[in-house]
Amino acid sequence: MKHLSLTLALVCLFLFVLSALVGSANLGLQATLSALMGQGTEAARIIVWEIRMPRAVAAFGVGAALGLSGAGLQGLLQNPLAGPGVLGVSAFASLGAVIAIYFGLAAAGSFAVPLAAILFSALAVALLLFASGRGASTVTLLLVGIGLSSLAGALTSLALNLAPNPYSLSDLINWMLGSVANRSWMDVGIALPAWVLGAVAVIMAGPSLRALSLGEETAATLGANPARARLLIIVGTSLLAGASVAVAGTIGFVGMVAPHIVRPLVKHDPQRVLVPSALVAGAMLLGADVLIRVLPFAQELKLGVAAALFGAPVFIWIAARLGGSAR
Repeated sequence: MKHLSLTLALVCLFLFVLSALVGSANLGLQATLSALMGQGTEAARIIVWEIRMPRAVAAFGVGAALGLSGAGLQGLLQNPLAGPGVLGVSAFASLGAVIAIYFGLAAAGSFAVPLAAILFSALAVALLLFASGRGASTVTLLLVGIGLSSLAGALTSLALNLAPNPYSLSDLINWMLGSVANRSWMDVGIALPAWVLGAVAVIMAGPSLRALSLGEETAATLGANPARARLLIIVGTSLLAGASVAVAGTIGFVGMVAPHIVRPLVKHDPQRVLVPSALVAGAMLLGADVLIRVLPFAQELKLGVAAALFGAPVFIWIAARLGGSAR
């Protein structure tokens, strides 16, 4: 696992440098590297450190948070299709953020939108855990997730329909499409405490997730505490998904796909899959953000749209493969 994590960390480092290099202003490799080391012209340093690097850190942070929360949910629910986007957690977090923006709570303080997103994502995870606590099947969990997503989507559409003016409507729609463009260090700083606390909570649940893969009764005999694991996952996932939605809007499928890439490399260990899943998802979203900046479109493609275009076919393939193996 150490070699895997080190390799993934090096890939992420390369993508950070690439993200600092790519943009509308062509700085060149030498000027970019000089700016990264705090040298070069003041204009180059501002472009790299105040425009491109906050965007890169936000993309990586959002991806890592979604990947870790997806791995945690899959380990807890014993469901390979679980994820904050698929099961309605991100949709509920988005609903909370939209409500906070719609009612003007964002003006009350910079933490209003992240807090609303976290609380609503906690509500979604609690409903999912309630369903799984009754021995729900994979199909039931997916149906619950679809229902939660539909409910959140309907309420979000209602808020958009009742938006007081076209400018606020445009802002809400652009935010919901998912993007890290024009993000600042302040945006990253607001989300960072929630990301750190959420990551600690999910990683602390790792040993229990490994035991729970053998069944709750067996896990209890091994000294695991299923109730504690559920609490850590619900708190951790809520913090991770809520803060990510507050920063970037709705980004789908990344949290579900990343654990599937990692799981064969760690021998399907629910604990060992956590950190590499975060690194893979962070690299995926960071790489996607670099890619959309170089595509020859008149208007930059939204990151959430790019993630859905890639993630939705992968989700269909995973679901079809699971359905085939179940027959």
